[in-house]
Amino acid sequence: MTITSADVKLDRISWQCDASVVRMLLHHPPLNVIDIAMMEELSQALAEIESRQDISVIVLSGEGKAFSAGVDVAVHTPDKVQEMLTKFHNVIRALVSTKKITIAAVREHCLGGGAEMAMMCDMVFTTQSAQWGFPEIKLGCYPPVACAALSALVGQKKAAELILTGRTIDGAGAAQIGLANRAVPGSELDAAVEECVGDLRKLSPSALALAKKANYAWDSMHFDKGLARAEGIYLDELMTTEDAQEGIRAFMEKREPKWTGK
Repeated sequence: MTITSADVKLDRISWQCDASVVRMLLHHPPLNVIDIAMMEELSQALAEIESRQDISVIVLSGEGKAFSAGVDVAVHTPDKVQEMLTKFHNVIRALVSTKKITIAAVREHCLGGGAEMAMMCDMVFTTQSAQWGFPEIKLGCYPPVACAALSALVGQKKAAELILTGRTIDGAGAAQIGLANRAVPGSELDAAVEECVGDLRKLSPSALALAKKANYAWDSMHFDKGLARAEGIYLDELMTTEDAQEGIRAFMEKREPKWTGK
């Protein structure tokens, strides 16, 4: 199927191809929470885009005011968590392995799995007021992708602080520590992204793809192993604890969790 300057609209995402650039929009209002359906649609879209020789850039953003508030807490339960991790990590691996240059455009909420998707893009532009964070620890869980890759972006101590405390930082802080290339006022985000896209349009798609492959050659080996280990610990150890199950229950019941350390 050849699509030029047309929209592809699914239930959870949409994407538009404009010459060599695909603009992909997360669509699950109000906060673009990533559920199983969105994961499946993202994998489908990324596979189709990867097969397109005429596309060299993917711009990923969220519809409305938020990029994404993260993965749906309801799919963290013991009966769904393995499917969730498998499908979400398939999306992450597709973002990491794509030959296309990926750009995340971040507004407002960029949390948990949303922050993991954004940080794995090649370049990130964020509004200064956007809220970045990995709050999983507050649910008795942790973010496997961030555990595998965040240290390489921001350094071990900053990564530990964000993962172990679950605190949020604004877009300006995200750019300062290396989670984003630039933080700009909200009114300037689109222009900043388009400036970068304009620069990339002038370059050889094959040279960009090979430069990207070479640039990540060392990191990709470590990421593959690190994510597999973080995923194994999550499924085999974390999800057998009472605290992980209590954290998810407490969130769903809108109450404070009661930790037992078990």
